[in-house]
Amino acid sequence: MGISAEAVVTRPVLLDTSFFVDLERETARREVGPARRFLPTLARRPVAVSVVTIAELLEGAANEDKTFASLQRFSIQGLHATHARKCARLQRGSARRMGENDAWLVVTAEAIDADIVGADRAAFERLGERYLRFR
Repeated sequence: MGISAEAVVTRPVLLDTSFFVDLERETARREVGPARRFLPTLARRPVAVSVVTIAELLEGAANEDKTFASLQRFSIQGLHATHARKCARLQRGSARRMGENDAWLVVTAEAIDADIVGADRAAFERLGERYLRFR
């Protein structure tokens, strides 16, 4: 039994930092680049952001308060002890460890049955078609 096209279209997406960074740059330059072209494909999908991504974005933000406020429109996904156990198992069982923040994103996406949108296929290769590369 396969997954219906409707289920894929409505499955949540978890946005990686790379997507937000490109989207911000494209918006500031008033250009339509890969991130802005990808946005319409997310129109019917619930959009989530991990606290890990929020931390990465705030670390590089020129205006932390403005950046934090702009992220409030998304479903914010926290981390819990269950995530920690899954993350540890993922890293321990892998022949090639992921970056810690990428591992947190993977277990968060699994917890909410979401696809990850980003630009680093190598970091998320284990997700297969559950990784949506926007550029």
